[in-house]
Amino acid sequence: MTVNNVLGCGRQKGHTQIYRGQEVLIQLLPKIKLELVIPDDKVKQIITIIRDSANTGKVGDGKIFVYPVENALRIRTGEDSENAI
Repeated sequence: MTVNNVLGCGRQKGHTQIYRGQEVLIQLLPKIKLELVIPDDKVKQIITIIRDSANTGKVGDGKIFVYPVENALRIRTGEDSENAI
């Protein structure tokens, strides 16, 4: 798992702030990005946990994207596939 503090935009539309006496539209808002590589049989369970934990019912709750990972390799040991996870 990797957790990153990121900036992003979406339907939240940003907000205005005063910077050096000027009103500035801030369109990129701070967000948290999680990246997880998990076995196929755990995907639905993890999605449910994240969805239930992050859901506030408001715009900006986030999105979950699921991508296939063809392979993984642990550099230190040479393990690959699920053994590397």
